[in-house]
Amino acid sequence: MMLTPLIITLLYAAVPTLAQLDPTTAKATLPGTWSSGSQAVITGSGFANPANLSFVYPTLTGIGYSFTSDGYYEVARYRMVSNGTVPQCIIGVMNWAHGNYTLQPNGSMTLLPFNDGFQQIQDPCAPQSNFIEPYNDTELYAEWLIFQDPVAGYKLHMFQFDGSPLAPMFQHSATPNMLPTQLLRNVTTNAPPTTNAGLTTQNALKVNSGRLRWSRSEIMSVMIVIFATGLSTLLL
Repeated sequence: MMLTPLIITLLYAAVPTLAQLDPTTAKATLPGTWSSGSQAVITGSGFANPANLSFVYPTLTGIGYSFTSDGYYEVARYRMVSNGTVPQCIIGVMNWAHGNYTLQPNGSMTLLPFNDGFQQIQDPCAPQSNFIEPYNDTELYAEWLIFQDPVAGYKLHMFQFDGSPLAPMFQHSATPNMLPTQLLRNVTTNAPPTTNAGLTTQNALKVNSGRLRWSRSEIMSVMIVIFATGLSTLLL
């Protein structure tokens, strides 16, 4: 069962030691560097080198995001995509991008890249097993939430345009660890969106003409029964 932003909030509300930050505090807390899991994936020069389109492979997979207080972001992702039909054909994806982010009035967040992002895809079962291509998708996150954990600190939850959650990220540092916030290699600024972005993140441009998200009252009316009946299972 997919955990929606509402269910995440209700679950954390049931745990006295965790508290969701109010929107104003969350905006002030967002700047910095965030990383999932063991925090092996961190943005900055230790992950990607746009000058020669290369990556430094972390010890473990994960995602890392950095935000500045004046509207810049950077993202680093290292993922493995399994193949249920052919288990030995595991696809590895290294992905890096940076640009400007905007916090929208409806609670969503949009990331607009500088168009110098890139990704490396390794697929041992494909005709071309290892290649690097541009990555320049505009990304939409329907909602983002920050919680205060008294032991682990601030915790960032981000939900993609379809409501699917990213791995939770903890604040690695309150100071953004980023490459320079400018175009870092010569590229065509009007390059088309990445074609196989499904390996990394969905292309938010596909839903620009549609509805971005449900209202909280609509989510509540649909999910409250599911939450009431499934809470005990989710907490196991």
